[in-house]
Amino acid sequence: MAGKGILIEGLSKRYGSGDTAVDALKKVDMQVAPGEVVGLIGPSGSGKTTLLKALGAVIEPTSGRMTLGGEVIYDGGWLIKDLRALRRDKIGFVFQAPYLIPFLNVTDNVALLPMLAGIPNAEARQRAAELFQALDVAHRAKAMPSQLSGGEQQRVAIARGLVNRPPVILADEPTAPLDSERALAVIRILNDMARKLETAVIVVTHDEKIIPTFKRIYHIRDGVTYEEAGEGVLA
Repeated sequence: MAGKGILIEGLSKRYGSGDTAVDALKKVDMQVAPGEVVGLIGPSGSGKTTLLKALGAVIEPTSGRMTLGGEVIYDGGWLIKDLRALRRDKIGFVFQAPYLIPFLNVTDNVALLPMLAGIPNAEARQRAAELFQALDVAHRAKAMPSQLSGGEQQRVAIARGLVNRPPVILADEPTAPLDSERALAVIRILNDMARKLETAVIVVTHDEKIIPTFKRIYHIRDGVTYEEAGEGVLA
């Protein structure tokens, strides 16, 4: 597997200490190659959210090692000083709700992130325009979020997650509010963009509509992961 993408080795997270300690993650191992989309599945309380927060540099693990985009970011402690810049530059987030800024139009919503990263305004808007074209929402570039359908809003949210060209995308229940047709469309888009941009994508989901689309699936239960081959069926 390529050196870039996602590599998790022996990742653990313990909350509390002594008799009240809870091990939310127990030496988790996981790999996602550049250009690959994998599913992460597990019941409520299994550790999915904790794992995603650790990968997203939102919470600090207790032990283990994480490599994102070919760079070791955590090895028994954070090796990156500016975690906010790490999240901005190396990790794209796609959530169940689009969380678009209601008073900015579609282009401004997506161009804002690269501009905050120091990308010139014209280049940021060009990046947004290219993604809109690929995601079939170019005709909505000047629309306000309230004027978009649910599927269009989610495609704009995907564009925002991809606009900084991060090596990693973390998608948390991105198809939960969508019907079957739109849910499969979102997964096709994530697969297409992953291949084109060499991005490693983890999709946390309970959505039975999309589970057959994954070629590889990680299950998590009681903080422990195991891998199985998926069907990889994406009509």
